[in-house]
Amino acid sequence: MADTQTELYLVYLRDPERSLNVSEFEGLRQLDDRLYLLQTGESRSRVYHAVKRACEPAGLLVAPLSEAPKFKGMAEGALKWLRNLG
Repeated sequence: MADTQTELYLVYLRDPERSLNVSEFEGLRQLDDRLYLLQTGESRSRVYHAVKRACEPAGLLVAPLSEAPKFKGMAEGALKWLRNLG
């Protein structure tokens, strides 16, 4: 069950067996080859395990963000997507 409140997570994958399918995770946006932002009502643990099962990466980081990150030079449209989250 998802909470009504959403969190923003930073997700980093190292050497995944399979690509992270953006359409599998509602609220997911790719920033770079192995770096993603995810807005979801799911807990960090649920996000971690879902990504781990989906990609089988050699390394995985899932970190909640207390506010939107600042960045430059990431995937086209990523900053606009982030700003539209509200």
